[in-house]
Amino acid sequence: MSKKICILPGDGIGPEITAEAVRVLQALELGFEMESALLGGAAVDATGDPYPEATRKLAQEADAVLLGAVGGPKWDNFPREQRPERGLLGIRKHLNLFANLRPAVLYPELANASTLKPEVVSGLDILIVRELTGDIYFGQPRGIEVRNGERFGFNTMHYTESEIRRIGRVAFGAARKRSKKVCSVDKMNVLETTQLWRDVMNELAPEYPEVELSHMLVDNAAMQLVRAPRQFDVVVTGNMFGDILSDEASMLTGSIGMLPSASLDAHNKGLYEPSHGSAPDIAGQGVANPLATILSAAMLLRYTFSLEEAARRIEDAVRKVLAQGYRTGDIYHAGDKKVGTREMGDAVLAAL
Repeated sequence: MSKKICILPGDGIGPEITAEAVRVLQALELGFEMESALLGGAAVDATGDPYPEATRKLAQEADAVLLGAVGGPKWDNFPREQRPERGLLGIRKHLNLFANLRPAVLYPELANASTLKPEVVSGLDILIVRELTGDIYFGQPRGIEVRNGERFGFNTMHYTESEIRRIGRVAFGAARKRSKKVCSVDKMNVLETTQLWRDVMNELAPEYPEVELSHMLVDNAAMQLVRAPRQFDVVVTGNMFGDILSDEASMLTGSIGMLPSASLDAHNKGLYEPSHGSAPDIAGQGVANPLATILSAAMLLRYTFSLEEAARRIEDAVRKVLAQGYRTGDIYHAGDKKVGTREMGDAVLAAL
């Protein structure tokens, strides 16, 4: 298979966890060409640009992108255009990665790792579909200026009908392959932007008669995720609400270190990354959990390359490793086999 994967290790624990995912992909012997580049803080340090031209070129040419994580306090006081997160937003926008898929699945072996009672989260399997290239994160005008003698900050939330319809189709399509339920999250009682969101979702629903559509205000959705999370199948929402709710959902599974994600364009070219950040406090210590990144590699095989069997091999290997009791520190309980980043990667390779 003559296909290219762009590897972006990024910052903090990014290089450590990405290395383990690369080892897993190599072990499958699928013939991928893999080439690394800089993104985020590492790119700022080397070039002054969080998304340098060489990375843009490689990401554009590649069939898929595997990312570690970006950011850290080292760059917090840099000019906004040089902050690592600008690199992440930049690549999403450049590649038109409008659909972010974040599964929140609770493995039976980790039921006790969740902060919620096992009977509340046992069997959890949610897919959060987040629109990724619109909303308040990208809306113009934006900025901080002086008005009437004081500083004034402003951002603009907006969506077009076509943007909403596009992400809605992704959610309905995903629900067809799952439990056939979509919950659309908005704040239509306050925000006109999300009134349009709800209207468009309702217009789409008749095209998917086998899928049940429901609506929920975002504040209630945040509450329901910790009250009765198993009521959800596919959740679809805008960029800002999706950012918050997907991180909340991640903690239902015991650790954000277990959650992969995929960000896709209209043709399933994707950027795949763990849902967590760069964790600079543990960077370089060899203790980070690589499983979210390894599972992101499985999503890469499934969505971009349609290699379902290979994706399932990775996911089955992760389940086997957890069943064998291997745990990194974030999911460790007394009696488990506590291992580091490399050892967890070794265990997954052995299970493969």
